Amino acid sequence: MWDLIQWDPFQELTSFKKEMERLFDTTFGRLPARKTLAQELWAPLVDMEETKDEVIVKAEIPGMKKEEIKISVSRNTLAITGERRHEAETKDKTFHRIERSYGKFQRIISLPAGVVSGKAKATYEGGVLTIKLPKSEEAKPKEIAIEVK
Repeated sequence: MWDLIQWDPFQELTSFKKEMERLFDTTFGRLPARKTLAQELWAPLVDMEETKDEVIVKAEIPGMKKEEIKISVSRNTLAITGERRHEAETKDKTFHRIERSYGKFQRIISLPAGVVSGKAKATYEGGVLTIKLPKSEEAKPKEIAIEVK
């Protein structure tokens, strides 16, 4: 009913030691500063829906201009790439907190059906990128008549 876990007092000291070594290494220039998890994983959040005629992808990319976003479709794969730049620091400003993610991103999405990439349309409004990809004729559902004998 109850699982007992043996407590190892030295495990906490080992992880503390590793963090202190990393801190000294980055502070005194022996290693480059590590990126935060948010910086390493920056990619827009995506919703994808499918109708009988098209696949619709919506991506949250606030604070960007449409010229900074690139979209490409190859076979059944959609790629959204771009770069959100951090505003330049000035001498009369002091940042107390920076939580938004910046930098290059690439989001590769497998599409659930074959699409006609030449007829794809994209709009960008209110920080949301909407991509409408019409399905190819082969990917559209077809009704099959039942023959009675």
